[in-house]
Amino acid sequence: MKTRITELFGIEHPIIQGGMHHVGYAEMAAAVSNAGGLGIITGLTQPTPADLANEIARCHEMTDKPFGVNLTFLPGFANPPYPEYIEAIINGGVKIVETAGRSPEQYMDLMKQAGIKVIHKCTSVRHALKAERIGCDAISVDGFECGGHPGEDDIPNMILLPRAAEELTVPFVASGGIGNGKQLVAALALGADGVNMGTRFIATKEAPVHQNVKDALVAASELDTTLIMRPLRNTERVLKNAAVERIIEKEKELGDKIQINDIMGEVAGVYPKIMSEGTMDAGAWSCGMVAGLIHDVPSCQELVDSMMKEANDIINARLKAFAS
Repeated sequence: MKTRITELFGIEHPIIQGGMHHVGYAEMAAAVSNAGGLGIITGLTQPTPADLANEIARCHEMTDKPFGVNLTFLPGFANPPYPEYIEAIINGGVKIVETAGRSPEQYMDLMKQAGIKVIHKCTSVRHALKAERIGCDAISVDGFECGGHPGEDDIPNMILLPRAAEELTVPFVASGGIGNGKQLVAALALGADGVNMGTRFIATKEAPVHQNVKDALVAASELDTTLIMRPLRNTERVLKNAAVERIIEKEKELGDKIQINDIMGEVAGVYPKIMSEGTMDAGAWSCGMVAGLIHDVPSCQELVDSMMKEANDIINARLKAFAS
């Protein structure tokens, strides 16, 4: 299947694995790229730029296909040395960067001079247009269904994608709630040039996370995620667990007076405990509504192949039958 996204990034299938904290390691990115999609290493999961350089080198050993690196520009508990991380990306020969959070504008010249193609994740059309204006090559349009940070507008992809198609000239992919070939076809019909999947790729054999995490995704329904940190205007969609219930109780009790320090124990430094150790109630972790569509733990190759077969069957059979 050829789309503007496959042509832009030199990949076989229009399927991108989004950056995910303590999931987007070299083995995850390489498995997706080897399956014909675009794998992504999560830059800030690596403690230092030197660690990122080593992770990029590991990924090159596992795949000769294109892969990218995610850099998230978010106000957080620390201020990462972004120029040094970008230098590691450039020196590692990576030509694709997925950016998220704040605008990447101040780093665009540095990346463009190195021949890097930038895809920026946006939760609104206005932000997508700004990303296009500053020179981003593509947009990942992130709907309200997504795991992680859906923004504050609460617009689902059934509306957000056709709105993006009305406004954007650069290619874009549908992100948030995507997990199968039916949704890939729907995204294409709504104007996207491919899809970005996060949560779905966690439930794969190659995902470098504890089996408890994968089991939790298979067991979850579409009703098992919730939103936290809305009073802080840092809304995050997470899988329900005991830590999340504590956060929600604190939000009810403190209302608009809540501060990040009030929930620090439930959100700071919890990902290694969850993703590596499988301590599922250790804290809040990002999870999309697509959990309700996850029923198995295939390999990345099996997942991508099944999605593409389903998509092609729908396009060539089911949809053709409706044409007059």
